Amino acid sequence: MSALWCEHAWLGGEAAQEGVLLTIDGDRIAGVQPGADPGAAERLPGLTIPGLANAHSHAFQRALRGRAQAPGSFWTWREQMYELAETIDPDGLRALARAAFAEMALAGITLVGEFHYLHHGPGGTPYADPNELGRAVLAAAGEAGLRIVLLDTCYLHGGSPRFRDASAEAWAQRVSQLDGAAVGAAIHSVRAVAPDAARVVAAWAAGRSAPLHAHVSEQPAENAFAAETFGATPTVVLGEAGALSERFTAIHATHVSEADIALLGGAAATICLCPTTERDLADGIGPARALADAGARLALGSDSHAVIDLLEEARAVELDERLATGERGRHGAAALLGAATAGGYASLGLPDGGRIAPGALADLTTIGRDSVRLAGTPPLAGAVFCATAADVRHVMVGGRWIVRDGRHVTIDVARELREVIAP
Repeated sequence: MSALWCEHAWLGGEAAQEGVLLTIDGDRIAGVQPGADPGAAERLPGLTIPGLANAHSHAFQRALRGRAQAPGSFWTWREQMYELAETIDPDGLRALARAAFAEMALAGITLVGEFHYLHHGPGGTPYADPNELGRAVLAAAGEAGLRIVLLDTCYLHGGSPRFRDASAEAWAQRVSQLDGAAVGAAIHSVRAVAPDAARVVAAWAAGRSAPLHAHVSEQPAENAFAAETFGATPTVVLGEAGALSERFTAIHATHVSEADIALLGGAAATICLCPTTERDLADGIGPARALADAGARLALGSDSHAVIDLLEEARAVELDERLATGERGRHGAAALLGAATAGGYASLGLPDGGRIAPGALADLTTIGRDSVRLAGTPPLAGAVFCATAADVRHVMVGGRWIVRDGRHVTIDVARELREVIAP
């Protein structure tokens, strides 16, 4: 049993609490006492919040940062991503993912949902272990100290042969060999997985009560494809395939219709917004307020890792929607931080994380309040609207520190990133 005294802590309300004493027993929070004296407890200056959840990541795409800024569109960026994917082998993926996950740890992220579709060797030839690349990603997260849910992605049409399984049944057979790991399911998109195959993936996830994620209406061209091919929107196609439920997370949902919003909200689905990637790729600004009002829950992801900063993702939901609507205050600081914490944990099948409460997972992030960015700001609003990943001081996962005083406890993150990403 250990004790931590937080100068300020966010316990889920509209404001942070002062002087919160936490007791940690193993990997769980045993006690929470606001307004307490520190006594002999370890003191944590600043604001302590639940660990941040990155609900949508493509770790290998970290190698594209700053290298894919030529004029063009999402579709020209996608060709550069395909070229990168062809160069990666299992050892390289493990090293790159380890460094990317360690960067996430420095940013206060304690849980990552890895939307994993780089499955096979060059030309699509399976490795001797057909899950070798998935196991490399799982191992990388363990080395970086993060929790991970591997969202193994069914991808049957288009893209690289390295992404594709022979059928949804072959996908299910392969993924079932990962029993014992933290694994969920993903349908890449309705472009890559036809309705009959999507039904197989949805059934696999339902049979295991596992999270199910899918890219949904990221681009108008995706909607046009679905309308021409299936006579419906991607959301309707996925709904008819049995994918929509409280375990389902729609990634992006940037170009959903009013009917789609009602379907997603009625299913109590989660919407994972990735604003820094959505603006980097010129995807657009999704209707986050309308989705939340309809009953959908919100989560956040760094997706292609144009930056890794969940605080930036959180405030961008509000700030980008201000640009689109001309209105301020559509999402408050507490709601945005909830999307970055409990919303992401729930979307990845871990509802006992992302909160500071007795019995919750002991996953914590402390944000320093000593930088010029936060001087004079209130704790909660300052953290959400002013802080950056550089303000993260300490990170705990399962009762174990993985970041202390802004440094990863075992990894020289900048050095590993430089070494693994070719100049």
